Amino acid sequence: MRGYLRKSIFVYFSFPIPKVRDAKQRKLLDVLLITDLNFLNKNRNHMKNKNYHRTITVNASPDEAMKKISKVNLWWKKDFSGSAEKLNDKFTVLFDKEGIAFVNFRVSELEPNKKVVWEVTDCSLPWLNDKKEWNDTEVTFEISSVNDQTHIDFIHIGLVPGIECYEVCEKGWDGHVTNSLVKFMNEGVGLPQ
Repeated sequence: MRGYLRKSIFVYFSFPIPKVRDAKQRKLLDVLLITDLNFLNKNRNHMKNKNYHRTITVNASPDEAMKKISKVNLWWKKDFSGSAEKLNDKFTVLFDKEGIAFVNFRVSELEPNKKVVWEVTDCSLPWLNDKKEWNDTEVTFEISSVNDQTHIDFIHIGLVPGIECYEVCEKGWDGHVTNSLVKFMNEGVGLPQ
């Protein structure tokens, strides 16, 4: 590895530049740098492709949790049509009165009291450059029981850092899942929009 490249790596990562005069030590340093850079690069790619994921704990049985998740209009969007209760059910959430901003879902997987997956079959998100950015993504609820509580892993597969919607959608899901859904599960009243 050339000296200027080695130095630029240390400067880029704000590491102190070691004084190495011996060729063997330089070679060892280069091997260590390349190993560390490969590790950093893999982690950067892993973080870049990480799906939105939150875990909530609620005071409801897994059966109650499944039923309440399917009541989308009581914790996420009031403007809801269709059904989210059974396998292959289809439903739509509207983000405006005109019906221009919407997401269509299909319940693509259902394991009673364990897991439900909503596949996005179509969407129109006009505030994004790619209005169809959610198409072919999946919203997953994985349910497990621990003592008298239920853990729900909420994962939006395809909602990853780097896509246009990520920051706005992350804040939205945080409010709907970690606030409204938890409140609905624990108190019976959510905060749907």
